Amino acid sequence: MRENPLVLHVLGARPNFVKAAPVVRGLAELGVRQGIIHTGQHYDALMSDVFFADLGLPEPVANLGVGSGSHAKQTAALLVGLEEVVLGQNPDLVVVYGDVNSTLAAILVCAKLGVPTAHVEAGLRSFDRGMPEEVNRIVTDALSDLLFATSPEALSYLAAEGVPAAKVHLVGNPMIDSLFAALPSLDPAPVVERLGLPARYAVATLHRPANVDRPETARELVEAVLSVAEQIPLVVPIHPRGRTRLAEAGLVDGPSVRVVDPLGYVDFLSLVRGSALVVTDSGGVQEETTMLGVPCLTVRPNTERPITITHGTNRLVTPALLPAAASKALADGAVTPSGDLPVMWDGAAGPRIARVIASWLAGDNLSPASQGVRSE
Repeated sequence: MRENPLVLHVLGARPNFVKAAPVVRGLAELGVRQGIIHTGQHYDALMSDVFFADLGLPEPVANLGVGSGSHAKQTAALLVGLEEVVLGQNPDLVVVYGDVNSTLAAILVCAKLGVPTAHVEAGLRSFDRGMPEEVNRIVTDALSDLLFATSPEALSYLAAEGVPAAKVHLVGNPMIDSLFAALPSLDPAPVVERLGLPARYAVATLHRPANVDRPETARELVEAVLSVAEQIPLVVPIHPRGRTRLAEAGLVDGPSVRVVDPLGYVDFLSLVRGSALVVTDSGGVQEETTMLGVPCLTVRPNTERPITITHGTNRLVTPALLPAAASKALADGAVTPSGDLPVMWDGAAGPRIARVIASWLAGDNLSPASQGVRSE
Protein backbone atom coordinates (compact mmCIF):
# COMPACT_ATOMS: atom_id res chain seq x y z
CA MET A 1 0.00 0.00 0.00
CA ARG A 2 1.35 3.43 -0.96
CA GLU A 3 1.98 6.20 1.52
CA ASN A 4 -1.05 8.40 2.25
CA PRO A 5 -3.61 6.09 0.59
CA LEU A 6 -6.85 7.43 -0.88
CA VAL A 7 -10.38 6.16 -0.13
CA LEU A 8 -13.24 7.10 -2.44
CA HIS A 9 -16.92 6.83 -1.49
CA VAL A 10 -19.47 6.31 -4.29
CA LEU A 11 -22.86 7.85 -3.42
CA GLY A 12 -25.90 8.00 -5.63
CA ALA A 13 -29.12 8.15 -3.61
CA ARG A 14 -30.51 9.46 -0.32
CA PRO A 15 -29.80 6.33 1.74
CA ASN A 16 -26.17 6.29 0.54
CA PHE A 17 -25.55 9.76 1.94
CA VAL A 18 -27.07 8.86 5.29
CA LYS A 19 -24.97 5.70 5.62
CA ALA A 20 -21.76 7.30 4.39
CA ALA A 21 -21.70 10.35 6.65
CA PRO A 22 -20.61 8.49 9.84
CA VAL A 23 -17.97 6.54 7.89
CA VAL A 24 -16.58 9.71 6.30
CA ARG A 25 -16.40 11.36 9.73
CA GLY A 26 -14.76 8.31 11.26
CA LEU A 27 -12.09 8.14 8.58
CA ALA A 28 -11.47 11.89 8.84
CA GLU A 29 -10.83 11.52 12.57
CA LEU A 30 -8.22 8.87 11.75
CA GLY A 31 -6.54 11.15 9.22
CA VAL A 32 -7.40 9.02 6.17
CA ARG A 33 -7.37 10.87 2.83
CA GLN A 34 -10.76 10.50 1.13
CA GLY A 35 -13.14 11.89 -1.43
CA ILE A 36 -16.77 11.49 -2.56
CA ILE A 37 -18.02 10.65 -6.03
CA HIS A 38 -21.62 11.82 -6.39
CA THR A 39 -23.15 9.91 -9.28
CA GLY A 40 -26.27 12.05 -9.49
CA GLN A 41 -28.57 9.03 -9.51
CA HIS A 42 -30.84 11.15 -7.34
CA TYR A 43 -30.60 14.26 -9.48
CA ASP A 44 -33.23 16.32 -7.63
CA ALA A 45 -31.47 18.81 -5.33
CA LEU A 46 -33.96 17.97 -2.58
CA MET A 47 -32.99 14.30 -2.87
CA SER A 48 -29.22 14.84 -2.92
CA ASP A 49 -27.66 18.30 -2.52
CA VAL A 50 -29.54 19.13 0.67
CA PHE A 51 -28.29 15.90 2.21
CA PHE A 52 -24.69 17.03 1.89
CA ALA A 53 -25.56 20.07 4.00
CA ASP A 54 -27.78 18.22 6.49
CA LEU A 55 -25.21 15.47 7.06
CA GLY A 56 -22.06 17.59 6.97
CA LEU A 57 -20.57 15.78 3.97
CA PRO A 58 -17.71 17.44 2.08
CA GLU A 59 -18.11 18.60 -1.50
CA PRO A 60 -17.68 15.72 -3.96
CA VAL A 61 -14.55 15.39 -6.06
CA ALA A 62 -16.80 14.50 -9.00
CA ASN A 63 -20.50 14.74 -9.84
CA LEU A 64 -21.49 12.52 -12.74
CA GLY A 65 -25.06 13.82 -13.05
CA VAL A 66 -26.38 10.60 -14.59
CA GLY A 67 -30.02 11.30 -13.68
CA SER A 68 -32.82 8.83 -14.23
CA GLY A 69 -33.49 6.25 -16.94
CA SER A 70 -34.02 2.54 -17.38
CA HIS A 71 -31.77 0.22 -15.40
CA ALA A 72 -29.71 -0.49 -18.51
CA LYS A 73 -29.30 3.15 -19.57
CA GLN A 74 -28.59 4.40 -16.08
CA THR A 75 -26.11 1.64 -15.28
CA ALA A 76 -24.35 2.10 -18.62
CA ALA A 77 -23.92 5.83 -17.97
CA LEU A 78 -22.63 5.05 -14.49
CA LEU A 79 -20.11 2.54 -15.79
CA VAL A 80 -18.65 5.02 -18.26
CA GLY A 81 -18.56 7.91 -15.82
CA LEU A 82 -17.20 5.97 -12.87
CA GLU A 83 -14.45 4.32 -14.89
CA GLU A 84 -13.11 7.72 -15.92
CA VAL A 85 -13.17 9.11 -12.39
CA VAL A 86 -11.65 6.02 -10.77
CA LEU A 87 -8.82 5.97 -13.33
CA GLY A 88 -8.21 9.68 -12.75
CA GLN A 89 -8.31 9.51 -8.96
CA ASN A 90 -6.37 6.22 -8.62
CA PRO A 91 -7.85 5.25 -5.22
CA ASP A 92 -6.53 2.53 -2.93
CA LEU A 93 -10.05 1.57 -1.84
CA VAL A 94 -13.55 2.40 -3.10
CA VAL A 95 -16.40 2.20 -0.59
CA VAL A 96 -19.95 1.58 -1.81
CA TYR A 97 -23.22 1.67 0.10
CA GLY A 98 -26.52 -0.18 -0.07
CA ASP A 99 -28.04 -1.63 -3.22
CA VAL A 100 -28.67 1.12 -5.78
CA ASN A 101 -27.44 1.06 -9.38
CA SER A 102 -24.55 3.37 -8.50
CA THR A 103 -23.30 0.70 -6.09
CA LEU A 104 -23.51 -2.05 -8.70
CA ALA A 105 -21.76 0.04 -11.36
CA ALA A 106 -18.93 1.02 -9.01
CA ILE A 107 -18.32 -2.59 -8.01
CA LEU A 108 -18.19 -3.72 -11.65
CA VAL A 109 -15.84 -0.89 -12.65
CA CYS A 110 -13.48 -1.55 -9.75
CA ALA A 111 -13.51 -5.32 -10.32
CA LYS A 112 -12.44 -4.78 -13.94
CA LEU A 113 -9.77 -2.25 -12.97
CA GLY A 114 -8.43 -4.28 -10.05
CA VAL A 115 -9.30 -1.62 -7.45
CA PRO A 116 -10.20 -3.01 -3.99
CA THR A 117 -13.71 -2.34 -2.72
CA ALA A 118 -15.69 -2.30 0.51
CA HIS A 119 -19.47 -2.71 0.81
CA VAL A 120 -21.32 -1.06 3.67
CA GLU A 121 -24.62 -2.83 4.39
CA ALA A 122 -23.46 -6.20 3.06
CA GLY A 123 -25.46 -9.41 3.38
CA LEU A 124 -28.99 -8.04 3.34
CA ARG A 125 -31.29 -10.39 1.43
CA SER A 126 -34.97 -10.36 0.52
CA PHE A 127 -34.57 -13.67 -1.41
CA ASP A 128 -36.58 -12.12 -4.23
CA ARG A 129 -34.47 -11.83 -7.36
CA GLY A 130 -37.34 -10.07 -9.07
CA MET A 131 -36.19 -7.00 -7.12
CA PRO A 132 -33.43 -5.12 -9.00
CA GLU A 133 -31.93 -4.23 -5.63
CA GLU A 134 -31.53 -7.89 -4.70
CA VAL A 135 -29.49 -8.55 -7.83
CA ASN A 136 -27.34 -5.52 -6.99
CA ARG A 137 -26.77 -6.81 -3.45
CA ILE A 138 -25.71 -10.29 -4.54
CA VAL A 139 -23.28 -9.08 -7.21
CA THR A 140 -21.82 -6.39 -4.95
CA ASP A 141 -21.15 -8.80 -2.10
CA ALA A 142 -19.62 -11.38 -4.43
CA LEU A 143 -17.05 -8.87 -5.73
CA SER A 144 -16.25 -6.87 -2.58
CA ASP A 145 -12.99 -7.22 -0.66
CA LEU A 146 -14.36 -5.93 2.66
CA LEU A 147 -17.97 -6.52 3.67
CA PHE A 148 -19.57 -4.59 6.51
CA ALA A 149 -22.74 -6.21 7.88
CA THR A 150 -25.38 -4.26 9.78
CA SER A 151 -27.12 -7.20 11.48
CA PRO A 152 -26.25 -10.77 12.53
CA GLU A 153 -28.40 -12.63 9.99
CA ALA A 154 -26.29 -11.12 7.21
CA LEU A 155 -23.32 -13.17 8.40
CA SER A 156 -25.10 -16.46 7.77
CA TYR A 157 -26.41 -15.32 4.37
CA LEU A 158 -22.92 -14.37 3.23
CA ALA A 159 -21.45 -17.62 4.53
CA ALA A 160 -24.07 -19.60 2.61
CA GLU A 161 -23.01 -17.76 -0.56
CA GLY A 162 -19.39 -18.73 -0.02
CA VAL A 163 -18.03 -15.35 1.06
CA PRO A 164 -14.85 -15.96 3.15
CA ALA A 165 -15.43 -15.09 6.80
CA ALA A 166 -12.21 -13.08 6.94
CA LYS A 167 -13.75 -10.49 4.61
CA VAL A 168 -16.87 -9.96 6.72
CA HIS A 169 -17.21 -7.59 9.68
CA LEU A 170 -20.30 -7.13 11.83
CA VAL A 171 -20.21 -3.42 12.62
CA GLY A 172 -23.77 -2.23 13.20
CA ASN A 173 -25.81 0.22 11.16
CA PRO A 174 -24.31 3.61 10.17
CA MET A 175 -27.77 4.86 9.20
CA ILE A 176 -28.59 4.69 12.91
CA ASP A 177 -25.44 6.72 13.66
CA SER A 178 -26.85 9.52 11.49
CA LEU A 179 -30.25 9.23 13.16
CA PHE A 180 -28.77 9.48 16.65
CA ALA A 181 -26.67 12.49 15.62
CA ALA A 182 -29.76 14.22 14.21
CA LEU A 183 -32.13 13.48 17.11
CA PRO A 184 -31.65 16.83 18.92
CA SER A 185 -32.63 18.62 15.70
CA LEU A 186 -35.72 16.53 14.93
CA ASP A 187 -38.56 18.91 15.77
CA PRO A 188 -41.80 18.13 13.89
CA ALA A 189 -43.50 21.44 14.70
CA PRO A 190 -41.79 23.73 12.11
CA VAL A 191 -42.21 21.19 9.30
CA VAL A 192 -45.85 20.51 10.21
CA GLU A 193 -46.58 24.24 10.26
CA ARG A 194 -44.79 24.91 6.97
CA LEU A 195 -46.67 22.10 5.21
CA GLY A 196 -50.01 23.10 6.72
CA LEU A 197 -50.61 19.74 8.39
CA PRO A 198 -52.90 18.98 11.33
CA ALA A 199 -51.49 17.83 14.65
CA ARG A 200 -52.23 14.17 13.84
CA TYR A 201 -51.13 12.92 10.45
CA ALA A 202 -49.49 9.99 8.66
CA VAL A 203 -46.57 9.88 6.20
CA ALA A 204 -46.21 7.80 3.03
CA THR A 205 -43.13 7.21 0.85
CA LEU A 206 -43.57 5.06 -2.26
CA HIS A 207 -41.11 4.50 -5.09
CA ARG A 208 -40.16 0.81 -5.51
CA PRO A 209 -40.36 -0.42 -9.12
CA ALA A 210 -42.65 -3.29 -8.14
CA ASN A 211 -45.14 -0.77 -6.74
CA VAL A 212 -45.03 2.13 -9.20
CA ASP A 213 -43.73 0.99 -12.59
CA ARG A 214 -46.85 -0.83 -13.84
CA PRO A 215 -50.02 1.30 -14.17
CA GLU A 216 -52.34 -1.36 -12.77
CA THR A 217 -50.11 -1.96 -9.73
CA ALA A 218 -49.76 1.76 -9.10
CA ARG A 219 -53.55 2.19 -9.26
CA GLU A 220 -54.10 -0.60 -6.73
CA LEU A 221 -51.55 0.97 -4.40
CA VAL A 222 -53.00 4.46 -4.76
CA GLU A 223 -56.52 3.19 -4.01
CA ALA A 224 -55.22 1.61 -0.80
CA VAL A 225 -53.31 4.76 0.17
CA LEU A 226 -56.39 6.92 -0.45
CA SER A 227 -58.32 4.59 1.87
CA VAL A 228 -55.73 5.28 4.56
CA ALA A 229 -56.15 9.01 3.94
CA GLU A 230 -59.85 8.63 4.73
CA GLN A 231 -58.79 7.61 8.24
CA ILE A 232 -56.05 10.19 8.82
CA PRO A 233 -54.61 13.11 6.82
CA LEU A 234 -51.66 11.83 4.80
CA VAL A 235 -48.56 13.69 3.63
CA VAL A 236 -46.57 12.17 0.76
CA PRO A 237 -43.08 13.51 0.02
CA ILE A 238 -43.04 12.16 -3.51
CA HIS A 239 -39.93 10.57 -4.93
CA PRO A 240 -39.02 11.76 -8.46
CA ARG A 241 -38.92 8.15 -9.63
CA GLY A 242 -42.62 7.48 -9.06
CA ARG A 243 -44.04 10.99 -9.39
CA THR A 244 -45.64 10.66 -12.82
CA ARG A 245 -47.04 7.17 -12.39
CA LEU A 246 -48.56 7.86 -8.98
CA ALA A 247 -50.05 11.12 -10.20
CA GLU A 248 -51.59 9.35 -13.18
CA ALA A 249 -53.09 6.80 -10.77
CA GLY A 250 -54.88 9.60 -8.90
CA LEU A 251 -52.73 10.11 -5.81
CA VAL A 252 -52.79 13.90 -6.04
CA ASP A 253 -56.60 13.92 -6.25
CA GLY A 254 -57.20 12.60 -2.74
CA PRO A 255 -58.96 15.21 -0.56
CA SER A 256 -56.95 14.30 2.54
CA VAL A 257 -53.64 13.73 0.74
CA ARG A 258 -50.93 16.40 0.81
CA VAL A 259 -48.35 15.66 -1.89
CA VAL A 260 -45.10 17.60 -1.36
CA ASP A 261 -41.68 17.75 -2.94
CA PRO A 262 -38.91 15.60 -1.45
CA LEU A 263 -37.66 16.83 1.92
CA GLY A 264 -34.17 17.17 3.33
CA TYR A 265 -32.87 14.64 5.82
CA VAL A 266 -33.66 16.58 9.01
CA ASP A 267 -37.05 17.78 7.77
CA PHE A 268 -38.11 14.31 6.64
CA LEU A 269 -37.11 12.59 9.88
CA SER A 270 -38.77 15.37 11.88
CA LEU A 271 -41.95 14.71 9.93
CA VAL A 272 -41.67 10.96 10.60
CA ARG A 273 -40.93 11.50 14.27
CA GLY A 274 -44.16 13.46 14.73
CA SER A 275 -46.37 11.14 12.69
CA ALA A 276 -48.92 8.62 13.93
CA LEU A 277 -48.12 6.15 11.14
CA VAL A 278 -45.73 5.64 8.23
CA VAL A 279 -46.63 3.77 5.03
CA THR A 280 -43.56 2.96 2.93
CA ASP A 281 -41.76 0.65 0.56
CA SER A 282 -38.33 2.02 1.50
CA GLY A 283 -35.70 -0.04 3.26
CA GLY A 284 -34.13 2.77 5.26
CA VAL A 285 -37.45 4.13 6.51
CA GLN A 286 -38.18 0.72 8.03
CA GLU A 287 -34.99 1.11 10.10
CA GLU A 288 -35.65 4.73 11.04
CA THR A 289 -39.18 4.04 12.28
CA THR A 290 -37.86 1.10 14.29
CA MET A 291 -35.60 3.45 16.24
CA LEU A 292 -38.17 6.25 16.52
CA GLY A 293 -40.98 3.96 17.73
CA VAL A 294 -43.37 4.98 14.95
CA PRO A 295 -45.74 2.31 13.55
CA CYS A 296 -44.62 1.36 10.04
CA LEU A 297 -46.53 -0.52 7.35
CA THR A 298 -44.29 -1.69 4.51
CA VAL A 299 -46.18 -2.32 1.28
CA ARG A 300 -44.05 -5.18 -0.01
CA PRO A 301 -44.24 -8.99 0.02
CA ASN A 302 -40.80 -9.25 1.67
CA THR A 303 -38.06 -7.24 3.29
CA GLU A 304 -34.28 -7.48 3.35
CA ARG A 305 -34.49 -6.00 6.85
CA PRO A 306 -36.39 -8.64 8.87
CA ILE A 307 -34.83 -7.28 12.04
CA THR A 308 -37.20 -4.29 11.75
CA ILE A 309 -40.09 -6.73 12.17
CA THR A 310 -38.66 -8.90 14.96
CA HIS A 311 -37.16 -5.98 16.94
CA GLY A 312 -39.04 -2.96 15.72
CA THR A 313 -42.27 -1.39 14.65
CA ASN A 314 -42.54 -2.70 11.10
CA ARG A 315 -45.16 -4.93 9.46
CA LEU A 316 -45.39 -6.18 5.86
CA VAL A 317 -48.74 -5.65 4.15
CA THR A 318 -50.29 -6.00 0.71
CA PRO A 319 -52.22 -3.08 -0.79
CA ALA A 320 -55.45 -4.98 -0.13
CA LEU A 321 -54.63 -5.29 3.57
CA LEU A 322 -53.21 -1.79 4.00
CA PRO A 323 -56.41 0.06 5.04
CA ALA A 324 -57.29 -2.46 7.77
CA ALA A 325 -53.67 -2.61 8.97
CA ALA A 326 -53.58 1.18 9.13
CA SER A 327 -56.79 1.25 11.15
CA LYS A 328 -55.33 -1.16 13.69
CA ALA A 329 -51.99 0.65 13.89
CA LEU A 330 -53.72 3.98 14.45
CA ALA A 331 -55.91 2.49 17.16
CA ASP A 332 -52.93 0.86 18.89
CA GLY A 333 -50.89 4.07 18.89
CA ALA A 334 -47.15 4.46 19.42
CA VAL A 335 -45.06 1.30 19.41
CA THR A 336 -42.22 0.34 21.70
CA PRO A 337 -39.60 -1.80 19.95
CA SER A 338 -39.69 -5.33 21.38
CA GLY A 339 -36.78 -6.46 23.52
CA ASP A 340 -33.28 -5.09 23.10
CA LEU A 341 -32.39 -2.92 20.15
CA PRO A 342 -30.65 -4.69 17.25
CA VAL A 343 -27.02 -5.61 17.91
CA MET A 344 -24.65 -2.65 17.55
CA TRP A 345 -27.35 -0.20 16.50
CA ASP A 346 -25.73 2.09 19.03
CA GLY A 347 -24.49 5.07 17.05
CA ALA A 348 -20.91 3.80 16.73
CA ALA A 349 -20.97 1.86 13.44
CA GLY A 350 -19.15 4.57 11.50
CA PRO A 351 -16.08 4.57 13.76
CA ARG A 352 -16.02 0.75 13.70
CA ILE A 353 -16.01 0.72 9.91
CA ALA A 354 -13.36 3.45 9.82
CA ARG A 355 -11.05 1.48 12.12
CA VAL A 356 -11.34 -1.66 9.98
CA ILE A 357 -10.63 0.33 6.80
CA ALA A 358 -7.66 2.12 8.38
CA SER A 359 -6.22 -1.21 9.57
CA TRP A 360 -6.73 -2.71 6.12
CA LEU A 361 -5.00 0.26 4.47
CA ALA A 362 -2.10 -0.18 6.89
CA GLY A 363 -1.74 -3.78 5.77
CA ASP A 364 -2.93 -5.41 8.97
CA ASN A 365 -4.07 -9.02 8.58
CA LEU A 366 -7.76 -8.91 9.43
CA SER A 367 -9.05 -12.31 10.52
CA PRO A 368 -12.56 -13.27 11.67
CA ALA A 369 -11.42 -12.67 15.23
CA SER A 370 -10.89 -9.00 14.35
CA GLN A 371 -14.50 -8.46 13.37
CA GLY A 372 -16.31 -5.66 15.15
CA VAL A 373 -18.59 -8.07 17.03
CA ARG A 374 -15.61 -9.31 19.08
CA SER A 375 -12.99 -6.61 19.00
CA GLU A 376 -14.94 -3.41 19.53
